[in-house]
Amino acid sequence: MRASRLISLLLLLQARGSMTAGELARELEVSERTVYRDVLALSAAGVPVYADRGRAGGYRLLGGYRTRLTGLTRDEAEALFLAGLPGPAGDMGLADAVAAAELKVLAALPPALRDAPARAGQRFHLDVPGWFRETEPPPLLAELARAVWRDRVVQLRYRRGDREVTRRVRPYGLVLKSGVWYLVGGVGDDTRTYRVDRVTGVEVGEESFERDEGFDLAGYWREQAGSFLRTMLRAEVTVRLSPAGLRQLRHLVDAPFVYDEVVAGADGPDRQGWVRARLPVESVGVAYHQLLGLGPEVEVLDPPELRELFAEAADRLRALYR
Repeated sequence: MRASRLISLLLLLQARGSMTAGELARELEVSERTVYRDVLALSAAGVPVYADRGRAGGYRLLGGYRTRLTGLTRDEAEALFLAGLPGPAGDMGLADAVAAAELKVLAALPPALRDAPARAGQRFHLDVPGWFRETEPPPLLAELARAVWRDRVVQLRYRRGDREVTRRVRPYGLVLKSGVWYLVGGVGDDTRTYRVDRVTGVEVGEESFERDEGFDLAGYWREQAGSFLRTMLRAEVTVRLSPAGLRQLRHLVDAPFVYDEVVAGADGPDRQGWVRARLPVESVGVAYHQLLGLGPEVEVLDPPELRELFAEAADRLRALYR
């Protein structure tokens, strides 16, 4: 246990340059007294750890000291190569960088662990996109990823419903959810989320922004994911659904909570077994394409413009099959 902690302390200093005893204690989840003892142990083992005094002081390694990754266990080495699964990195234009990094890590591993990437690749494969989705990444994803890495402000053109909007965005990060890429960024004083496949244009200038180091992308996504889906559902339609239509609706809506709310709020079945329900949707246009897949198992009651679209589709189908 202590040997593993000593290696972790050494790698932290190697990665971050300088850290105080308090920072090391928080990272390693030990007391500062334990950190002091561990630093003495590293020094006694010949590791050149130096302590800078004063308010801005801390521990650092002298002379560009680097260590080989001889402290990795087999489980740790294999998990490290699992973290480099190529799909998402390739989507962002980072496949070559990931491959180069893996080669460097592989060269640093002891001979007994150099089969780690092969073992991981034989046992695990991550197929990110959902079923029936296009596997091609959004065309502007790589450009957005470069802006994220460089902290560059972007001028974003974004398709919202049947119109296009322009936003000046500070791109904080990218999230891959169920095969769909999202951009999280700052717009004015707000933090907003955009689907990357709806981005129609990106202009990356020379202006950079000061990143808030306290911003937690993973934490933000956990908190906002549910409310983000609800903010997308800005409209509502009223429909009648047959028993078959109600069952099939589960496979047409993107968010599970939508189907649950439809079922919970539906009126009791009529004499034909049909139910009347209100369905939250992103827009009338999106609702048209979603509900059209139910064919004769759904009747649109409201709004009138959506009902008219269905009537026109029925007339065209009747003409085709007459």
